[in-house]
Amino acid sequence: MPVEGGSSSGSASAVRHPKQKRKAHSLSIRRTNSTEERTPGITRGDMLEGQDSKLPLALRSNLLDLFGQIEREFENLYIENLELRREIDSLNERLTADGQMIEGGDPTKGALKTKASHSTSQLSQKLKTTYKASTSKIVSSFKATTGSRALCQLLKEYVGHRDGIWDLGVTRTQPVVLGTASADHSALLWSIETGKCLLKYAGHAGSVNSIKFHPTEQMALTASGDQTAHIWRYMVQLPAPQPPPDISAPCDEDQDSSDREEGEVDGEGPSEVPTVRVATATLKSHQGVVIAADWLVGGRQVVTASWDRAANLYEVETSELVHALTGHDQELTHCCTHPTQRLVVTSSRDTTFRLWDFRDPSIHSVNVFQGHTDTVTSAVFTVGDNVVSGSDDRTVKVWDLKNMRSPIATIRTDSAVNRISVSANQRIIALPHDNRQVRLFDMNGGHRRMVCCTAWNEENQSCNLFTCGFDRQAIGWNINIPALLQEK
Repeated sequence: MPVEGGSSSGSASAVRHPKQKRKAHSLSIRRTNSTEERTPGITRGDMLEGQDSKLPLALRSNLLDLFGQIEREFENLYIENLELRREIDSLNERLTADGQMIEGGDPTKGALKTKASHSTSQLSQKLKTTYKASTSKIVSSFKATTGSRALCQLLKEYVGHRDGIWDLGVTRTQPVVLGTASADHSALLWSIETGKCLLKYAGHAGSVNSIKFHPTEQMALTASGDQTAHIWRYMVQLPAPQPPPDISAPCDEDQDSSDREEGEVDGEGPSEVPTVRVATATLKSHQGVVIAADWLVGGRQVVTASWDRAANLYEVETSELVHALTGHDQELTHCCTHPTQRLVVTSSRDTTFRLWDFRDPSIHSVNVFQGHTDTVTSAVFTVGDNVVSGSDDRTVKVWDLKNMRSPIATIRTDSAVNRISVSANQRIIALPHDNRQVRLFDMNGGHRRMVCCTAWNEENQSCNLFTCGFDRQAIGWNINIPALLQEK
């Protein structure tokens, strides 16, 4: 999660801090370097006895031996690294000298030059491939199949931020643009079709951790590590659509976006676009990082979630604090509002998420959902009466608001789940993971209770699977086996 004022990529270590359950105990053991000789006449026992520690002498001696072995391993690796560096430098010098040879030189050296050039080309290609794999874009998690069964294809890349991007959203009014919130203290608005940056908001003094758009007006809500949330207006004009590039034309530059230097952008960069620096309203009641914020239905109130373990409800027109929603035992990680009702859900590191009901002005009820075993990273509403929660315990759970005792479905994954989203029209859950993958799950159909049995029908070209369960129904599914095998 974002940290207060985190504007550099070096804050990655702090990002994991909120996910740690307990701090490691430090051992106060001093030792000499393994390459240095001990002072004559001083034994290891004398060294250990002279140190203030409650550990038994035998245990401390054993730990000292283990630390010595670890240090020697690191020393060996360091020496090997130096030798490899010297070899690389020597090879580079030889290749440079071969590249300066004139025509008609020694034939053996010419062969060496050709071989070295070929090896260098292979090495360069291998390094380039490895770099691309390690910096793969989000869409690389979807393995496309051939034909009409393609699962995902690249639409556009939006490059311009100077640090990691925490959150993004799409406007609900015309013109439809994409908004991104970044640790570089800024939020950017983009043209979805062209990938051009249209506007920059630079009013925050810390990492911008979330961005949400007003349901009916051209207004944005951003939460930040500077302990505030800002409401600001924007006016953008979409650029004219550009004709598709001629892929048959030769290209002189063999450079894609993954090969660019950090901070290099296409066309008009954020520094050259209109910039908004003053917020329409500033919400200042929190005592810690504001990690998320969202608009209530109608857009007259907003809710914010903070690391101070509280969520606050504000009036947009006056910026006044209406309610402080307390009760979580640890830092909040996310908040979300219902699209049609005055309901708010907050998630926390305390392994729970809470449902706050503001439909009755005189009664503000709260329900606690306990089903995860680690930090609940987000909980969001669906169009119906469901809440979907994701957690660091590598599970996603679907809950029915009418029966909150236990989840109606559980999705188990192989990596921690971050901020999830649900497609309002298609009821598709998108799960972003720590392992750089994004998974999609369909909420349509399926059984609502225990599935008892399955049966196959493989007589036709397509394969059919039939399932039955305690929800009193049987369901038939059409399974595209070749597509599944190719995806695997």
